[in-house]
Amino acid sequence: MDRLRQRADFLAVANGARVNSPAFVLQSRLRDDLGPVRIGFTVTKKNGNAPERNRIRRRLRELVKRLDPASMQPHHDYVLVGRRDALSRDFTTMLDDLRIAFTKPARHTAKARGPKPASPAATSRKPD
Repeated sequence: MDRLRQRADFLAVANGARVNSPAFVLQSRLRDDLGPVRIGFTVTKKNGNAPERNRIRRRLRELVKRLDPASMQPHHDYVLVGRRDALSRDFTTMLDDLRIAFTKPARHTAKARGPKPASPAATSRKPD
């Protein structure tokens, strides 16, 4: 298993499927190549200061280390986005959440890019 390090790879996975959990969000994307499973970790600044974010990231890395690699689908990229609850949530509960997230069918969420189309009511003019 390799690590994701390039910003472009993180952005590509962000447009893929996602599974929500109280302590993290698991994002995934099927790759076209035959390379190994890759995983990345990220925690946003809204989750605390640097030591708290690093603690969340360390807990997420340890979860993945303890997870059976066979539960991950081959030829996929994964990103674990840490949430603040990862600091206080029981580790075994988080491990169970991660196992469930890998077996759950993921929901695809397409992010809208660019301006939203105007509604017909907003573009139509009333006759004078």
